[in-house]
Amino acid sequence: MKKAVFLGDRKASLVDVPDPQPKGDWVVVKVHAAPMCTEYKSFVAGHSAVSLGHEAAGEVVAIDQPGRVRVGDRVVVMPQYPCGMCALCIAGDYIHCEHGYDFAQFMGTPEGSARMAQYLVNPAWLLPAIPDGMSYEHASLAGCALGPSFGACDLMEVDAFDTVLITGAGPVGLGAVVNACFRGARVIVVESHPWRVERAKQLGAAAVLDPRDDDIVKQIRALTDDKGVNKAIDCSGVPQAQRLCIDATRRRGQVTFIGECSDDLLLKASPDLIRKGLTLHGSWHYNLSLFPNIMQVIQRSPVIDHLISHVIPMSRIQDALETSASHDSAKIILKPWG
Repeated sequence: MKKAVFLGDRKASLVDVPDPQPKGDWVVVKVHAAPMCTEYKSFVAGHSAVSLGHEAAGEVVAIDQPGRVRVGDRVVVMPQYPCGMCALCIAGDYIHCEHGYDFAQFMGTPEGSARMAQYLVNPAWLLPAIPDGMSYEHASLAGCALGPSFGACDLMEVDAFDTVLITGAGPVGLGAVVNACFRGARVIVVESHPWRVERAKQLGAAAVLDPRDDDIVKQIRALTDDKGVNKAIDCSGVPQAQRLCIDATRRRGQVTFIGECSDDLLLKASPDLIRKGLTLHGSWHYNLSLFPNIMQVIQRSPVIDHLISHVIPMSRIQDALETSASHDSAKIILKPWG
């Protein structure tokens, strides 16, 4: 099969590797849609990499033993390789499992772990079915395009009575706009990149503000009767944006961080949490039991098509990464067989 790799020095290509084989209740999926996420960061940094991607949708083509899926099933590939037996996994919060498999050790080879490939191997219990009539491209949005912010909206019980601040309008942030608007909330977005500003408005944002403005907190308060937003979701992973979420959210409000961040956030327990009464959440993904609900968002949102800006054959992986690195994109979907 073919898979995408980084060769270093901002070069990407396809290479031929052996087809993966099923093992136990781990099955082989033919990948029909492989969304791109933050891979462009390693690409821009000039790193090499041989296992790319963490989300996909496709068709089960080989099994080792009877189980939860059958050959021909159309499925969404959930991320990670959790144990499936601990309390977190059983409760549906598998993303937080502390006892996950070492893929290469379990399979005897690292091949089959990449999502930007023609085939992959995944535990059968992490392959929920795609509803009839839904395309692979749309189904793949149940990964990082909608997943982290769906989890955030569920945690905070976002509804039509809320004004929600979303910082960062990359693909994940744009998915947050879709999720919050679908629940009826009024959405304020903070973003400076012109392409993303326009796409956020197209997806339903009531206002888009520039994070470089010194008076941005005052602007947000002016849009909320001088109270601040009810709820905020940071999708950028930038400490300044996380700080803005805290400062712009009203007393007794809620803030959820979903953007990965390695830098330090200045957080003051007394003024930020105790006296203001804020609740801070972290959301990596969503509980597996909520999969039918996220499918409803995909099926019923009137703007879902605008969350996908590009569908590109994997043979054009270099072009796809350059497009992703330009930030002139929402979710980019690779087609491994093109």
